Amino acid sequence: MGIFGKTTLLSWLNTYTFPMEARLKDSTVARRVYTACIRKMLAHGTTAAAYYATRFVKSTNLLADLCLEMGQRGLIGRVCMDEARMCPEYYRDETPEESVALTRDVIEYVKKRDPTYDLIRPIITPRFAPACSSAALRGLGDLQKETGLPVQTHISENEGEIRLVGELFPDAPHYTGVYDMHGLLTDKTILAHAIHLSEAEAEMISDRGAKISHCPCSNSSITSGTARVRWLWEKGIDIGLGTDMAGGYSPSVLEAARQASLVSRHVAMRIPPGDEKERTKLTVEEVLFLATRGGAKVVGLEERVGAFTVGREFDALLIGLNEVDGDGFEVGMKGAGGWEEVGNVDVFGWETWEEKVAKWVFGGDDRCVRSVWIQGVMVHERR
Repeated sequence: MGIFGKTTLLSWLNTYTFPMEARLKDSTVARRVYTACIRKMLAHGTTAAAYYATRFVKSTNLLADLCLEMGQRGLIGRVCMDEARMCPEYYRDETPEESVALTRDVIEYVKKRDPTYDLIRPIITPRFAPACSSAALRGLGDLQKETGLPVQTHISENEGEIRLVGELFPDAPHYTGVYDMHGLLTDKTILAHAIHLSEAEAEMISDRGAKISHCPCSNSSITSGTARVRWLWEKGIDIGLGTDMAGGYSPSVLEAARQASLVSRHVAMRIPPGDEKERTKLTVEEVLFLATRGGAKVVGLEERVGAFTVGREFDALLIGLNEVDGDGFEVGMKGAGGWEEVGNVDVFGWETWEEKVAKWVFGGDDRCVRSVWIQGVMVHERR
């Protein structure tokens, strides 16, 4: 996290991402990295994550084990990438058939570990179209049709990437069409980014019922662009938030929520004054919707989590804010051990409920997250 320099997407992948993922072939390294990752995400209140693991089966299976052990909901994806023109020789699947076979191995392992997919489930994961041959994409599309499992990939993140897709898949009408023609654009597909979509692409995504993971922090960090969330919503597309580590620099969905607010303002800055300019800006309530109910729908859990509704499972955070006393001192919140400081957000007593929430959205961090529950089980408590 935080190591991206001045790179853009394709150079960032080759400089940082592929070498790091390749190291995860070593199970000891993978355990160290994945344990720290899950622990950090739980501390920030991330109750469910769609993971791009690594292309190695053993390490990907280890990530599934750790999510089970630590209690985090996980969609576990073995990263598929076999295109020799795009992927380094040291880090790619040897054949399209291997991409499918190794993915099937992970599916079988996860199903054995959690037969009802109660906490973890496999997700078919072509990294993105340029990293995969047409044969691999077709094989993964057939696997999705056979299993009914979710799919995750990237789309229209960077303008150079879009031009590359056009060169690699000249028969496709556009980037979205590549996934559609290979059977990978379904109502269980999660498309990360979706920054530079055309009208035709947005209509196709809406028609197929595919979902979008909006990753504002990453999109700004590696200079990809600004996604038009309101425009996508108005096309009838379901959207949630992604932290997209390590293109993004934070494991916090709260950080993603405030970045989504700021990115929407940058989109609005390009629009002439008027009602449309104001409508483009996302409200505090809307970015929290993206972080909760929106995210639940994107990962296929909208009937189980995302809202305080009778019948839902108890995935929840306890948030604490600092109270400020009459002398201007932060006295935190009162617990069994007395008063304790709980982060960067101060409340003085005159704020409305909405104002307290807004203060937390724009100023909060993991210190405000006092406890985290998943399926009613406490998986993190700040001490």
